[in-house]
Amino acid sequence: MSAADMEAPLCLPRLPLTRLPRAALPQGTVDTHFHVFRAGAPLNTPRSYTPDIATIADWIEFSGSLGIARGVLVQPSVYGLDNRVLLEALAAYPDRLRGIVVIDPETAETEIERLDRLGVRGVRINTRNKGGLSLAAARTLAESIAPLGWSLQLQINPEQLPDIAAALSGIRLPIVIDHLGFIPLATETRSRHVDGLRRLMDAADTYVKVTAPYRLTKDMNDQGFAEVGHALAATHAERLLWGSDWPHTELWDGMPDDAELIETMQAAIDDPTMAEKIFVRNAEALFFGR
Repeated sequence: MSAADMEAPLCLPRLPLTRLPRAALPQGTVDTHFHVFRAGAPLNTPRSYTPDIATIADWIEFSGSLGIARGVLVQPSVYGLDNRVLLEALAAYPDRLRGIVVIDPETAETEIERLDRLGVRGVRINTRNKGGLSLAAARTLAESIAPLGWSLQLQINPEQLPDIAAALSGIRLPIVIDHLGFIPLATETRSRHVDGLRRLMDAADTYVKVTAPYRLTKDMNDQGFAEVGHALAATHAERLLWGSDWPHTELWDGMPDDAELIETMQAAIDDPTMAEKIFVRNAEALFFGR
């Protein structure tokens, strides 16, 4: 093992699914954010973490237990530009899965078209992890992928959110922001950050993933996540997406219960019509529309 590998800590294993959420997910639910890993697949160096192995077969079992109909597989930073594990999963479940890849901004048009035929529907920009693409790559990528109707998925720091509209001005394709933009949940700043997300959803074709509360707070009893989800759903239910963030990478001292995570999200949505949009329809239109 190289010194660089030793510096990338091993993630905790996911918890087994021991119970179902108290209320079932809506029929047709789409998990818009999860990762899979395969033993033996080369890992990027440097990287931010070393994954515990969780395969596409594991996710199929997980999603089947919860009644999740389809999923959008997101390329993790630890594989860099090597999308083979993701593409293997898409090939195994072409009707059930779509994918978000990480590619070189200069990738040839013919390769992008090949990826599209395989079920890829977007490219990920990741400024938070080693091995991710920077925002500087967004404009070049957008020119290549816009004709296919793909989206740009952004995993960014909250301080970058105010600059997103200007940085991506003129880009005519959907933008998807991971994990509520990692906004802090502190009461004194929450409304300002929520207003910022609303402005983004108003100003452009922007979606926000209401996912992974443990990435915003260490206190799993913190009601801030549910309150933010409720506030955004009240005004922008058609722009919100749900995802499991399974198998919950980059956690070292505690692992969430998946049933509790779903219940936290359900608690933020008190209207069946909004729930249908957030869990099913928005993702269907964005990722499975063709």
